[in-house]
Amino acid sequence: MATKSANLYVRIEPEVKEKAESILSALGIPASSAINMFYKQIILQRGLPFEVKIPSARPVDISTLSGVEFNEELEKGYADMHDRRTKNAKKAFADIRKDYGL
Repeated sequence: MATKSANLYVRIEPEVKEKAESILSALGIPASSAINMFYKQIILQRGLPFEVKIPSARPVDISTLSGVEFNEELEKGYADMHDRRTKNAKKAFADIRKDYGL
């Protein structure tokens, strides 16, 4: 194992640091180990180990739709189901959590 002797100084938003460290603590992972893992993944992936992009679409907020718009959305969903452009619920919810940081 290599000696850990390099220092890294970063400035981040306090609430981001607090939330991340709370999750890491629950996992039993010190922040320094998590950052080391992140850097190793950057090396292995030869880039960021996750996709960085602006989501192309947001989920529809049905509370803002008129009756006609709501029915149009239902029709779109029915057409997707009919044309087999669907995924199972477990995968859909995992994607939503990933895409929206939930």
